Amino acid sequence: MSIKKADSAGFCFGVNRAINIVNELLEKGIKVATLGPIIHNMEMVHELEERGCTPVKAVDELTDDTTLVIRSHGVEKSVIDSLVKRGINFEDATCPFVKKIHKIVSNTNPENDVVLIAGNKNHPEVCGIIGHCASDCYTFNNEEELDDLLPNILKENNKQVQIVAQTTFDTQEWKKCVKKIKKLCTNAKIFDTICNATQVRQTEASQIAAESDFMVVIGDRHSSNTGKLFDICKRQCENTVLIETAAELDLNKVSVAESIGVTAGASTPARIIKEVLDTMSEVKSGETNLEPSFEEMLEESLKNFNTNERVMGTVLSIAPNEVQVDVGRKQTGFIPASELSNDPNARPEDVVKVGDVIELLIMKTNDQEGTIMLSKRRVDAQKGWEELKEKAESQEVLSGKVTEAVKGGVIVLYNGSRIFIPASQATATREESLEDLVGQDVDFRLIEVSQNGRRRRAIGSIRSVLKEQRAAQREEFWKTCEVGKRYKGVVKSLTSYGAFVDLGGVFGMIHISELSWTHIKHPSEVVNVGDTVEVYVKDINEETKKISLGFKNADENPWEILKNQYPVGTVVKATIVGLTSFGAFANIIPGIDGLIHISQIANKRIEKPADVLSVGETVEAKITAIDFDKKRVSLSMRALLPEDEQAPAKSEEAAE
Repeated sequence: MSIKKADSAGFCFGVNRAINIVNELLEKGIKVATLGPIIHNMEMVHELEERGCTPVKAVDELTDDTTLVIRSHGVEKSVIDSLVKRGINFEDATCPFVKKIHKIVSNTNPENDVVLIAGNKNHPEVCGIIGHCASDCYTFNNEEELDDLLPNILKENNKQVQIVAQTTFDTQEWKKCVKKIKKLCTNAKIFDTICNATQVRQTEASQIAAESDFMVVIGDRHSSNTGKLFDICKRQCENTVLIETAAELDLNKVSVAESIGVTAGASTPARIIKEVLDTMSEVKSGETNLEPSFEEMLEESLKNFNTNERVMGTVLSIAPNEVQVDVGRKQTGFIPASELSNDPNARPEDVVKVGDVIELLIMKTNDQEGTIMLSKRRVDAQKGWEELKEKAESQEVLSGKVTEAVKGGVIVLYNGSRIFIPASQATATREESLEDLVGQDVDFRLIEVSQNGRRRRAIGSIRSVLKEQRAAQREEFWKTCEVGKRYKGVVKSLTSYGAFVDLGGVFGMIHISELSWTHIKHPSEVVNVGDTVEVYVKDINEETKKISLGFKNADENPWEILKNQYPVGTVVKATIVGLTSFGAFANIIPGIDGLIHISQIANKRIEKPADVLSVGETVEAKITAIDFDKKRVSLSMRALLPEDEQAPAKSEEAAE
């Protein structure tokens, strides 16, 4: 007889978190209540009740000295509002995956959206989701119910259909429903909200059931996810049973079975799984091909993670290539620099200090030389592995440092573990350099944590976090944006007609005419990609979400400078910048040219300005007139020369 237990059997992240919160409160002597059973496992509920955790049916049953723990299923928004209004202390243990669904349905628009929920309408999780819906919502439990529901909704509502799923919904049934939805409603927004742990658990259970002639599903009969596991296993193995405890095992079926598969629901405690496995092991304990008990399997799995002994060591000395430690033995212990940290750039003195007591893994002993080779890096990685699996389930946003760029992506170091970030998930856009990320602290989310034998793989995504952050930034920007408001932004790209600036998730454009008070041929004459610039909002197009930005400083407006510093009558030194048949254009200050009419160049008649002046020449002239509306300035060189009685002046013309 062989027994194969699913690796994913037992408490999921959300349930484990809720139980831990209750236990922590009870250990502190706090009076605890839960709104309904904390999990769908009555043995665990009774055990917690004996320790002081009381399930209640409604908020009204709570006393003011009680702390309520909201279970992983979550609750309606009205319940939260009621708790806050009454001032009752509460701990929210709602599963992060369920919270994600709450956020999706609460952000819908009742005028434009209708929500469909795949799940059991009477399940606490679904009831909670319904209680967070901002729009009309409907539930369906399978493809047949969807067939009845969807046509009527499409007929009666000219609204955007948004679809979510209970986190423990049957993945195979979900696939069929999605196919149906895409066929009947091409513009529906479909959110695959089935928890990753549920998908893994169901897939693993299906595979084990297909290879077994007797399949055992352990869990409470009131548990939705356990019920779905039973249905999935039943499809693959007709001889499938659902039991709540070891006492319900049919020992006759166990004794005749050649291959037994075991899985358990997300609300099933490890001790119940162990009892079932131990009971089955005892049935044929004399057989040589019997697989070890749960306890033995656990010990063996730990050996697989830790093939050598762990020891505590005290740092004695630090060298560039190794660290010496005292491990309480006669042999000298040393850690090669490469075994100190997963960060290839880390120096030994940055990782440990003399006198530090650290946990180490023995890699190799050499009795002849009297040395022990140790590793800190591998212990850190081993410790971090279980944490990584939890973080992957919870989809928590993590922070780490990019240590190197490798083929196809970058490596992020998180608590001693190396996380691979593929190039496609490393940056917000494909154009950004991976090398520029090295050395930076980044936020990321784990998208895969898997193990194949001794090989472990952790893959993360920076881009998914960036997208969420930028979406939040955009939302906040549009809430507060108004004409005239100033922002600091980063120049992201240049075109011949302007510069595009990232204002924090939102892009605005500075037209080339807004970059300088003087004429420029290209934006690169003023700004470059990557520059941080201060701008202000000139105009907002609400429909197209386009933003026009201003950049020029009003204090640098040459016409204001002219008005304040160069009144009519001022004598200036001006540079000739152009010659025409009717006069010469001269630059007074950057951005302002004035016209010296041909009659105002000399105190005698001249045929053309080029006979007297040349481009680039500096001359003295008097400002004789300024038209600020038409942006024209008149200059006179003649006014500074002796009067020519034989050559009366012609009427003066202003600059175009």
